Amino acid sequence: MNEDRLSDYLDHMRQAATDACAFVEGLAKDDFLEDKRTHQAVVMSLVIIGEAATKVMDGYAEFTQMHTEVPWRSMRGMRNRIAHGYFDINLDVVWDTVQTALPALLQQLSAIHGWRSQGGTQAKDDQQTD
Repeated sequence: MNEDRLSDYLDHMRQAATDACAFVEGLAKDDFLEDKRTHQAVVMSLVIIGEAATKVMDGYAEFTQMHTEVPWRSMRGMRNRIAHGYFDINLDVVWDTVQTALPALLQQLSAIHGWRSQGGTQAKDDQQTD
């Protein structure tokens, strides 16, 4: 597969996670739960993340095996639950995801970006010793 597509998928994930975090910035949970526009925007961001994760899993299995710290299956699973059960979305889970899982994902994606820009597995090994 085209290596450039992998970077695109990772960039889509990073942008969607950044967007979702920005959408809830400064909001209390109760305010989020009352704001349909914001929860729909966050949910769409989660769908984008899950779709990109699925593309990475399907097209770059070796890459996902090298980066097991990233919750690929969980992201795909959340996307599937949202897409196939839209009217049953648990907004408490969405809130918790954007508050905890997405900041962690952004850190993981930044580490991968640093690893990729430094040229591969050697750079990853070097980062782990820091």
